[in-house]
Amino acid sequence: MSLPETPVIVLADDDDNLRRVVEYQLTSEGWRVVAVADGEAAVEAVRRLRPAVLVTDILMPGMDGVEVVDRVRTLAPDTVAIVITAHGDVSTAVRAMQLGALDFVEKPFSRERIALAVRKALQFAGLRDENRRLRAAVQERAALGEFVGRSPALHAALDDLVRAADTDATVLILGDSGTGKELAARALHARSRRRDRPFVVVNCAALPESLIESELFGHRRGAFTGADSERTGKFEAADGGTVFLDEIADLPAGAQGRLLRVLQEGEVDKLGAAQPVPVDVRVVAATRIDLERRVAEGSFREDLWFRLHVVPVRLPRLRERIGDVPLLAEQFLVQAARRHGRPLPRIEPEAMDRLERHDWPGNVRELENLMERLVVLGRSEVIRAEDLPAAIGASGTRFGGARVEIPADGLSLEEVERGLIEEALRRHGGNQSAAARFLGISRPTLIYRMKKFGLA
Repeated sequence: MSLPETPVIVLADDDDNLRRVVEYQLTSEGWRVVAVADGEAAVEAVRRLRPAVLVTDILMPGMDGVEVVDRVRTLAPDTVAIVITAHGDVSTAVRAMQLGALDFVEKPFSRERIALAVRKALQFAGLRDENRRLRAAVQERAALGEFVGRSPALHAALDDLVRAADTDATVLILGDSGTGKELAARALHARSRRRDRPFVVVNCAALPESLIESELFGHRRGAFTGADSERTGKFEAADGGTVFLDEIADLPAGAQGRLLRVLQEGEVDKLGAAQPVPVDVRVVAATRIDLERRVAEGSFREDLWFRLHVVPVRLPRLRERIGDVPLLAEQFLVQAARRHGRPLPRIEPEAMDRLERHDWPGNVRELENLMERLVVLGRSEVIRAEDLPAAIGASGTRFGGARVEIPADGLSLEEVERGLIEEALRRHGGNQSAAARFLGISRPTLIYRMKKFGLA
């Protein structure tokens, strides 16, 4: 274990005798003291050493103590200053405190008085640093604390979020329903330079196509039938902040072109307005749909896809981070018990084993809903295996991220392979490239196996 660093004190006084005495007194307290004879040397020592405390006389030839305090405030804002003043010159010491000095000591002073002043300065610096650490921890907790888990898949996604957060790069969050895409977008905003500005959520799938452009970009009064008043769009409302476009794959073609203009030019075309409106927003989008497939199908603009796909972040399915299930389950139980005023139940090992064996097609949201149901409907303080729905943790063998029921009398490997290929093609509308990516094989390999099984 490393020992704590000895605090460094810079002492500045042009009186040789007093400087030597004070240097000896402070060194005897266990502090490292660097003593200098004038203000210029004091500023240079602070620049070089970044000391915890500066003790400076006020009356010195050349640069006086007040100017030293003022220079140090800019040069090393974390250095705490104490000034030494002659009796009757308190007004000058007060001026130094207005410039940032913490305390002043009047001559003549005792060893106990100067040591007490330095000790208070060190305590002040320690409390200030601790407050900074706590604020940073609170901000990090607010930003990422809702993501619970230790799995590599989750931490890879969170690392990408952290690295992208303090930039203005467009981020595309990919993931199934229930994986926490909006939570990730809020975390990104909370850690960004825009954290004090608006965070505006737009669910592209929930807005009627006839209204989405007006909702996003706003309109002037009289821009169309029924536009009886001016409307501020989501992008204007988020000026300086972040717009989160959830389910971006459902954005209609007309709105896609307008969104592209926002990303390229930083301005919105307000319906009915003669001139575009400049906006400063960061765009974060999310989708559970394969946008590349939509581009190939012609339903999503390729140029918009490239603009959105600057920093892709994929959130893992819960079955890809199954080891996080116990942590998440306990968190959701605590939250539900507190929310509903119920006792906090514990999960018996057999029940937890079933939770860990479940595939969680609804991902984290499905687990959260189940834990809330168990708290609300629970009749005891223990959650047993029989309290869980029958489908939770049903028997089966896990291969990669999938669970497969294997009959006792065996199965045909070729039938399984054919079925997987048919299902992949069905899910991707017959798109061979997308189906091959889904299966983790090349397109030529897929075509070869399709021919092998006589699939068109």
